[in-house]
Amino acid sequence: MGTAAVVRDARLPVRQDPAERRRGMYHLASPVSVLTVATEERTHGTTASTVTLVSRTPLLVGVVLRTGSSFAGLAAREGRFAINVLAGEQADLARWFADSGRPQGSEQFDGLSWQPDSYAKAPLLAGALAHYSCRFHSLQAAGDGELLLGHVVRVRTADGPPLLSYAGDLYAGDLRAAPAKPAG
Repeated sequence: MGTAAVVRDARLPVRQDPAERRRGMYHLASPVSVLTVATEERTHGTTASTVTLVSRTPLLVGVVLRTGSSFAGLAAREGRFAINVLAGEQADLARWFADSGRPQGSEQFDGLSWQPDSYAKAPLLAGALAHYSCRFHSLQAAGDGELLLGHVVRVRTADGPPLLSYAGDLYAGDLRAAPAKPAG
């Protein structure tokens, strides 16, 4: 049997309240990251809770952003960007870069500890659990958002608990391994 997927009509009627479906999506836990980009004209950051591994070969990550995101446009034009995977104690950074009222340009990084990435030239935030230096791969429309794909060219990691988005809030803390089911 081949591996081709059968395409079905996604417009079939659904008999469930759309608000109930949206509430159900809050049960997807995900790590919180701050995406950064630096161009000759501007440095910019934004919070994302939808960064995921898309491919191991080549190593691609995907980020869902709102349609018309200024970050997506800047990353596409510059051709590179960075992803800062936040540590549990960095909820304030996540909220800061999610606030549309923060200053624009390099001023949004004033008072923060960071260094420019040697590849992307974008800010790498101090204390992050991981930094991914990415080369822009593509930008695809996806429903009411856009999927930004980046080819990971360099990774730096640290130890510690992650900052997670779950049920509409931010959570920090040590992760516990789930008990293993006995063989048999």
